[in-house]
Amino acid sequence: MKALTVKTLSPDLSGVDLADVPMPQRQSGEVLVRIRAASLNFPDLLMTRGEYQFKPELPFVAGLEFAGEVVEADPDSGYAPGDTVYGGNKTGGFAEYAAVPARALSRMPHGIGFPAAAALGAAYGTAYTALVEIGGLQAGQWVLVHGASGGVGLAAVELAKRLGAHVIATTGSPAKLKALRAACQADAVIMAEGRIREAVAELTGGKLCDLVYDPVGGDIFDESTRCVAFGGKLLVIGFAGGRIAEISTNIPLIKGFSVVGVRAGEYARRFPERGRAIREAVATLAADGRLSPHIDRVLPLECWREAYEAMQRREVVGKVVLEP
Repeated sequence: MKALTVKTLSPDLSGVDLADVPMPQRQSGEVLVRIRAASLNFPDLLMTRGEYQFKPELPFVAGLEFAGEVVEADPDSGYAPGDTVYGGNKTGGFAEYAAVPARALSRMPHGIGFPAAAALGAAYGTAYTALVEIGGLQAGQWVLVHGASGGVGLAAVELAKRLGAHVIATTGSPAKLKALRAACQADAVIMAEGRIREAVAELTGGKLCDLVYDPVGGDIFDESTRCVAFGGKLLVIGFAGGRIAEISTNIPLIKGFSVVGVRAGEYARRFPERGRAIREAVATLAADGRLSPHIDRVLPLECWREAYEAMQRREVVGKVVLEP
């Protein structure tokens, strides 16, 4: 079968190739899935460079998440051939077939297609874990979402709005302002450059933000410490900006806020019952039409380089989906 294989780590994708590899052999407890769509996530790019916290043994098939049809499963797995599912694993999604643990899959919500389902799990699972499970989001609160043009950022904006929050979305790209405003329903979309505290204070009536959702890090994190309200939470999602920020502990002490790290996948693995509850909550919201992933483009798997390079250039608004 065809699969996008990372053979060596490289800064320029030179170690990545679409290759013929053997079909995965399903083990007990696993489900063999024919992949219909798989979405690109920032960790997929980082893993080609060896810059992600999870470092798979080389060579490996790239791709965190996908949607498709069950080909084969254990009789007691809850799945049968022909079932449509979404989910994934740390690797293996950018291929024609994948064998993954049954617990890593969910049934596709009624009414959405394979591309949307492939873009649902990681982004919305991260957003729900951060905002609801850890952040305790309540209707009427103010939420500041950085990197809002990316997949996890857009998911956080949409989820927060659907749950009744007021949302300020930021982007670091002037070229994305118009596209982001069209793609999301935030109360305000602003540029994340320089001192944004004054703009946030004006928008919130001086209250600042109860929750700050930060997948960017670096200078954005530094400024976020000025934008979070007393008693609020600064949610650390990732470091897409490159620099891992540091903080003097007197700042959260004096301002009375918490800095909380969010690893949604690890959270679900450590607390499987909560992980299932989060997946079910996201699936229910999607089935009800309250969540709808924004797909920037859908490409055949053969065009994987275009997808990765668009992410490298930070051109993507939402998610890119590859179809085997």
